[in-house]
Amino acid sequence: MARPEKLRCVAQLPNVGFFRPVGIPANALQGIRLSLGELESIRLKDLEGLEQEECAQQMHISRPTFHRILGSARKKLADALINGKAIQIEGGNFELPQRRFRCGNDGHEWNVPFEAMAQRLPLSCPVCFSGNIQPIPLPPFATGRGYGRGFRGGRCR
Repeated sequence: MARPEKLRCVAQLPNVGFFRPVGIPANALQGIRLSLGELESIRLKDLEGLEQEECAQQMHISRPTFHRILGSARKKLADALINGKAIQIEGGNFELPQRRFRCGNDGHEWNVPFEAMAQRLPLSCPVCFSGNIQPIPLPPFATGRGYGRGFRGGRCR
């Protein structure tokens, strides 16, 4: 049985979740799926210009794992650009630096930092102590296997 993947810390969600070439009918397009972890690796290394060790630390993964994620992301982007494929950005095994929750009783909203989420999910509202709380949903393209309790690492910032 394979070991479960660690959560990747993703600093921000993209504003757009889908790209496609102009001039090709949608029904004729092939597509690729780029996970939010892969997108974050491209952002950190290629856009921010950080060294791989720094990137791996920010995502709370090992440097070899970061290298594999970055290689996979670059290969997918090259395939999409050269072969005219659509790019769908969604999912993956990730967590944000903080997660927003809402109380079902009084409507109070609050943020829970990543390090607290890594230890355990909140059990009650910090104002009224009600157990009727729900996470505020992410945009549709950001859904994935994230928001678990399996991360054992440092801070996601």
